[in-house]
Amino acid sequence: MFIKAISSENAPKAIGPYSPAVKLGDFVYLSGQLPIDPLTNELVSGGIQEQTYQVMKNIEAILLEMGLEMRHILKTTVFITDMNDFAAMNEIYATYLVQPYPARSTVQVAGLAKGAKIEIECVVIDTLLYEQQVLNQQAGGCSCGEEGCGEGCGDEGCGEEGCGEGCCGE
Repeated sequence: MFIKAISSENAPKAIGPYSPAVKLGDFVYLSGQLPIDPLTNELVSGGIQEQTYQVMKNIEAILLEMGLEMRHILKTTVFITDMNDFAAMNEIYATYLVQPYPARSTVQVAGLAKGAKIEIECVVIDTLLYEQQVLNQQAGGCSCGEEGCGEGCGDEGCGEEGCGEGCCGE
């Protein structure tokens, strides 16, 4: 199967028949993350800011499992139980993300699992391979990503289909 389930020891376990995240190709879809402490498996105490902080830590832990960072998030959907908490939630949310910020929808809902005040789901793109290819090209190396590429290869040995003659140990 092409879909890979992703979980982390540093994020809460799924509380139902779903994966915390699934990866298909370069895309990662994170299930809605609740403000659950992964050590206790309980909802964190406090208000919207404490809960937002825990949700963002849980998202970060799942991304880290794949070597990704918050900057890889393309889109979030924030579910909150009280739109009056929007500004306070946004203060914490903003500390985890940098420009260009992900696209976002925020909706008020009647209730969330375990009585949480917030839940956030994400769409993420894994650009690590492409980032490495760009770095290799900037360093004058081959961008095919195979072992042996790099030093001395230059652009002339690399084509769109990978490494050419004189590259990657050929």
